Amino acid sequence: MNFRRRIQSEEPEINLIPLIDILLVILIFLAATTSFTRFQQLSVTLPQAGAQAIDPNPLRLAINKDGLFALGANLIADTSTQGLTNALNNAAGNQAEPVLLINADAQTAHENVVKAMEAARLAGIQRVNFATQQ
Repeated sequence: MNFRRRIQSEEPEINLIPLIDILLVILIFLAATTSFTRFQQLSVTLPQAGAQAIDPNPLRLAINKDGLFALGANLIADTSTQGLTNALNNAAGNQAEPVLLINADAQTAHENVVKAMEAARLAGIQRVNFATQQ
């Protein structure tokens, strides 16, 4: 009879390094395959426009949805920024502080409105207003 005590075998241990490697691979896979959605349409609430008294004789610049510009009753042929600047300078004449009132169509591109604002800046017009509907 064998009365010797058995040598207890070591407890099984869990090796965490392969587990961490697998989790990192899964994390990289998820980061690479995630598709970030962009909002195609935002719900925007525009601020209300309050009517303020402006100068009685502002320069009126109209912009339609096709990108045509009209200063007063005259259609502007050169719609570049420099052409708009020249037209604004001619219309302002010798006014000390001219005021520009931009009437932009709701369907016009922002590019055209920014072009009009840039032309006003180049022409030295510091007071620019936008016409709104109530």
